[in-house]
Amino acid sequence: MKKQVFRKSPLAAAVSLVLSSGFAYAADDQINTGSADGMEEVVVTGIRGSLKRSMDLKRDTDGVVEAITAEDIGDFSDSNLAESLQRITGVSIDRQRGEGSRVTVRGFGPDFNLVLLNGRQMPTSSTLEENRLGRSFDFANLSSDNIAAVEVYKSGQANVPTGGIGSTINVKTTRPLEAPGMIATVSANGLRDESTEDGRSVTPEISALFSNTFAEDTIGIALSVSHQERDNGVDTASVNGWRTITDAGGWGGIPEDANQVNRPGAGEIYSVPQAIGYEFNEYEQVRTNGQMTVQWRPQESVIATLDYTYADLELEHRYNNLSAWFNFGGQTTAWTDGPVASATRYSEASTSADYAMGAAQDAIRNTLQSTGLNVMWDVSDNLTLTLDYHDSSSDSEPNSPFGDTALLGMASFTRDVTTGYFEDGSIPVLELGLSAPLAADDMIVTGSVFTNNVAYMDIEQLELSGDYEFDTDFIDSIDFGIQLTDVDYRSAGSVVQRDAWGGVTQPGAISDLLTPASAAGAFDEVSGGNDPRLQTQYFTWDMASVIARTEALMASGDATTFQIPDMGDCGTGLCPSSNYSSDRRTEEQSDAIYVQVNMSTEVADRPVDIRLGVRYEQTDVSSQALSPAYTRIDWVGGNEFTAVRDPVSQFSELDGDYNAVLPNLDIKVDITDELVGRASFSKTLTRPKFDDIQGGQTLDSLVRVNGGTGSRGNPALKPFESVNIDLSLEYYYANDSYVAVGYFHKDVENFIGTSSLVENAFNLPHPAFGSLYEEAATATGSNESGAIYSWILANRPDADGVDAINNIITGIAGRDSVSPFNLTVPVNIEEASVDGWEFVIQHNFGDTGFGVIANATLVDADVGYDNLSLAQQFVLSGLSDSANLIAFYDKNGLGVRLAYNWRDSFLSGTGQRNVGAGPPTYVDEYRQLDLSVTYWYNDNLQFSFGALNLTNETTYVYGRDERQTLFASQLGTRYTLGLRYKL
Repeated sequence: MKKQVFRKSPLAAAVSLVLSSGFAYAADDQINTGSADGMEEVVVTGIRGSLKRSMDLKRDTDGVVEAITAEDIGDFSDSNLAESLQRITGVSIDRQRGEGSRVTVRGFGPDFNLVLLNGRQMPTSSTLEENRLGRSFDFANLSSDNIAAVEVYKSGQANVPTGGIGSTINVKTTRPLEAPGMIATVSANGLRDESTEDGRSVTPEISALFSNTFAEDTIGIALSVSHQERDNGVDTASVNGWRTITDAGGWGGIPEDANQVNRPGAGEIYSVPQAIGYEFNEYEQVRTNGQMTVQWRPQESVIATLDYTYADLELEHRYNNLSAWFNFGGQTTAWTDGPVASATRYSEASTSADYAMGAAQDAIRNTLQSTGLNVMWDVSDNLTLTLDYHDSSSDSEPNSPFGDTALLGMASFTRDVTTGYFEDGSIPVLELGLSAPLAADDMIVTGSVFTNNVAYMDIEQLELSGDYEFDTDFIDSIDFGIQLTDVDYRSAGSVVQRDAWGGVTQPGAISDLLTPASAAGAFDEVSGGNDPRLQTQYFTWDMASVIARTEALMASGDATTFQIPDMGDCGTGLCPSSNYSSDRRTEEQSDAIYVQVNMSTEVADRPVDIRLGVRYEQTDVSSQALSPAYTRIDWVGGNEFTAVRDPVSQFSELDGDYNAVLPNLDIKVDITDELVGRASFSKTLTRPKFDDIQGGQTLDSLVRVNGGTGSRGNPALKPFESVNIDLSLEYYYANDSYVAVGYFHKDVENFIGTSSLVENAFNLPHPAFGSLYEEAATATGSNESGAIYSWILANRPDADGVDAINNIITGIAGRDSVSPFNLTVPVNIEEASVDGWEFVIQHNFGDTGFGVIANATLVDADVGYDNLSLAQQFVLSGLSDSANLIAFYDKNGLGVRLAYNWRDSFLSGTGQRNVGAGPPTYVDEYRQLDLSVTYWYNDNLQFSFGALNLTNETTYVYGRDERQTLFASQLGTRYTLGLRYKL
């Protein structure tokens, strides 16, 4: 099998879409004859019909709007709506667990895009670390089934809720009175995901829709439901951060001796790996969506709509891993040339270091519910009033007795030589020199981490709007309204972490619970994955069984009892805690008023549409945070120091407010009957993330020998504000074909940079900053913290702060200096300009049934990351070019679509695990090829086949240099086979 090399190539990430859409009311070509005027009327449906509807919406709407309709959404076997959206020009997606999750539009990341459901702001919540305190909507909660259409607003409008600098995405569900009569469909699919090792080979996907109208089409009801199950696996190779250094001194420095090949010179930047590990994840996912809509037209001038949407995602997670940490001593290295030097080989010699392994099983559940009421009243021939109210909530909670994330560690202390090999675009190859063959009798239980995080968001929104149509030649209508929005957000959690990485059980005590395993072949699609030097032997185990055995050994005195402030609900530290140590609560109240004038005229006998609007918005913010206090720093082994929390925390509250005036001007000119020109000017805003506006400060519990890290929020932050210019030219040269080019420019201010402050938080003495540490360093003749730690326990057991029984050394005031903590604080200090070009062509080859869609977005900004600087830098994350190429055939009941999606490499942010907020994280370019085939056997029965990621693409994330691997994984191919029956 050919290896997949992680390198830049022509195009990235995956265009896909879900197999069966209940709202694709017609799916093959239809010809209706005998229209009211006796003329033959040709109604095109299927793929071509949906593309024409999207094209017509783009052409007729003022401003810059893109759309996909139900037939588009239903044409691919996508797992969720994010994978459907990525086909739209300028839209890229981020993936989690090998599945689309969040969207980036025109280079602006997920937190800069607002998601609406039927025009209403949607809540979002997540317990995942990367999403937990952001505003980005996770589309993994929504399947592509049973969505009528999606509209993407790229330019600002006064009557659209605020929050999206990149875009505002409106997800629309069906309205039964808009499609009178009875419609009923049901579909069933089988999904095969080749990435899983332990999961089911085939999982089910079912969806159904029923819609009908009654009482002479004055009452309508629509019910839909979808249920998807998926088992998948994700094997990852990672480096847990690269520590960047400019000289040989200090911890992590490279000695100047013959063991170093091409050692970086003075002034060159080089980085050393913190740890190398391989992780083997298995996921079981169940997604259930449902919608109900009831409409009533009691009289011709009034329509009332009541709708309810439910989305539930249950995700179970199991994994095993193996890893080795570097302690930065006894190095033998080889390097590339500078000025940014990267290791090609990094090796350390040690004595009886730990060969670490971990296992876990955890689960989360995300639930979205939305209830809305809309009443539209045609007061007169000119005036229409609309009252719209909704109450929507999003809840994310653990769904496992082990919390939302978990880790139970083991190790054999037989590692003498640790070597990492780093090749350009390859996985890191971990080679271990063990003093003895790996054996179950050498394994002991070490540390553990259990988190119990929850997140809740509730949005209440009330809007009273109107539209008044004028009987004049210039002003067509005026839109006006007021909107009141109340957002309540809470994120809370606890961490029970036993830093007992030196071990708590005796060798052999748990050997009967271990199962030998091999990582051979786990990375066979990745360059370097079959390297014979790669460490493949490790053990797996059932976490519940090992926990029960360890607790029994603790009770009998045959295992070390490791005391931590919060021992978890079980009282042993081997479980999560329901006593939240962090709790952030934010309330935002926004009041908005807007007016928008729609005008039309002619210039040189050509139609011109003008839309002029302004929105005024006032926002009040109240932010509370449960701020943890810390009492001491404990040295618990090697380079492991822990900031110990006080069991009592307190809430602090800070307030903020801001207002904004957001104008918009859209001009559309029909230059000819086929050629349309547009110019749009608008101002939009995006609110700061919730972690940026939190009160209080939080220290990272894991402290290093040179100090600790932490963060704190700033509730006084202002929103991001962007002044936008959009220009486009569109040529509609056929009934269902067009070509367009667009230019956009965004001047954004109030970007949140970070100010890095070094403070003596809580005045905690550090046990490595005093005379006892210096005495041990002199006695051992070593600067390796592990050797110093062992010497103190063995030779100074009676010294203040030394607990030789429990292997803990505590910092003592007066003897040890106070530890510095590098705190990251968000501030409004940055501005940036982003501009780009969008190109699209949609062409149908006459009546052949063949067609093609191609689009590309090229984005640039006046800021970027400087790999030669070690300072904290302001960056725009997620900025990248993207493109799609789709070829299709749609005729005689047969629909075939082949889609290629590409996203260029991009900076996803600054900050790497275990090394702080400064170093960069780049995501390499990604491309994906997908196929879908549908065939209508008759007017009622459709068969379908879909394949996602046909070429089995892989992902790659790196640091300052492409050799500095941070994360690499292979995703596998997904196949679906199904049928749909339509009455």
